[in-house]
Amino acid sequence: MDMVGRSPVAPGGALEQMDLDSGGHAEEAVGKMGRVSVPISQGVPGEVIIQIRGGSEAYTAYTESEEPLAVNTRIVVVEQLSSRTLLVTSC
Repeated sequence: MDMVGRSPVAPGGALEQMDLDSGGHAEEAVGKMGRVSVPISQGVPGEVIIQIRGGSEAYTAYTESEEPLAVNTRIVVVEQLSSRTLLVTSC
C-alpha cells in the first residue's frame, strides 16, 4: 500500500496513472499464462515471466489476491497496467 493507505492497483492508485507507451497493444498480455519468478504479495510487486511476441519476457506484476504468489506459481494476466506492469492471479 502507498503512504495514504491505498493499494497501487486500486482505482486512484499510483499505477492507474501510468502511461501505456509500449508501442504495442495495451491488452496484448491479457489472458497470457506464465510463472512467478519473484514472489508477489497484495500491494507489493513481484515479477512474472510470460510467453509473448515469440519469446519469454519478464514483467513487474501485482496481485489483488490476499494469498501471496510464490515462485513458480502458475499465473494468468488479468490486466495490463502499463507497458511493463501486469495485474495477475493464480490459475
